[in-house]
Amino acid sequence: METRHFTLDDLRRILLEGAGADDAVDLDGEILDLGFDELGYESLALLETSSRIEREYGVSLDDEELTDGATPRRLIDAVNDRLSAPADSV
Repeated sequence: METRHFTLDDLRRILLEGAGADDAVDLDGEILDLGFDELGYESLALLETSSRIEREYGVSLDDEELTDGATPRRLIDAVNDRLSAPADSV
């Protein structure tokens, strides 16, 4: 069985599809360790992002992973942790 991976490019696509992008932010730049608030994404945009990830990848994220200093790197790691977890532990 092939293991799927969630990448920065996947996150960029989902962010743009769900909430667009602030003209002042270059999502193609070095964004892995910037807070989502620094990227112009508020809580509603992150909830939409979480919903899209759940529909597309079949993983649910905790609210804490989308708040309090959440960064693209932390979100990508959380999604990939769930994707690689055995089915009975998810």
